[in-house]
Amino acid sequence: MKILLIEDEAAVISLIERGLKEIGFEVSVAMDGHTGLQMVLNHDFDMVVLDIMLPGVNGIQVCKEMRSQGISIPVLMLTALGSTENIVTGLDSGADDYMVKPFKITELVARVNALGRRMTRNTIVSDAHILKISDLRLDTDAKTAFRGDEAISLTSTEYKLLEFFLKNQSRVLSRMEILENVWDIDFNLGTNVVDVYVNYLRKKIDKNKNDKLIHTMIGMGYMMKETAS
Repeated sequence: MKILLIEDEAAVISLIERGLKEIGFEVSVAMDGHTGLQMVLNHDFDMVVLDIMLPGVNGIQVCKEMRSQGISIPVLMLTALGSTENIVTGLDSGADDYMVKPFKITELVARVNALGRRMTRNTIVSDAHILKISDLRLDTDAKTAFRGDEAISLTSTEYKLLEFFLKNQSRVLSRMEILENVWDIDFNLGTNVVDVYVNYLRKKIDKNKNDKLIHTMIGMGYMMKETAS
């Protein structure tokens, strides 16, 4: 894979370059947000590893601009800011994963490989591009959602969460399973980020509806099903 690393700390750059090149990845480096954004807009990369605290344009702005330009390659954010609020902000900007500094290079390599596997899976064409339950519809080609005739505006992460729920209707989904499949994270972040996003999604698809679709399974996780079923 061709990876763009946008990072301004020389020691971190050296560590990441060495770790990724050892497993055969090609790594390009930008040391400020503006340069990194121009590189990702003008060249083909398979993934971006992106610091948040950057000179000039910060990582949140870089990620938002990438997504607004239709660039959908995976983004792994790196930052010293590790609260739930910080993580939600990063993911809402369009990032696919979020690592808090300091980190172990083995963990970063594992995260990069996990995002790479997701990228490969996403190239497989789905047999059916419309996912439905009750009057909720998700078009996985157009990336649009409707509840009845009402269009639902979703962030990138909310969309991925809704798609996962719809593909696993009437199944109890643990928080760990959601982390593994929506964010490709196979360990506990130590935050309530899953609950935060489930609540975001509930407000958009279930608010003021008699037929609630997302149900809390106490002590187990969440389930998407029709109320009457």
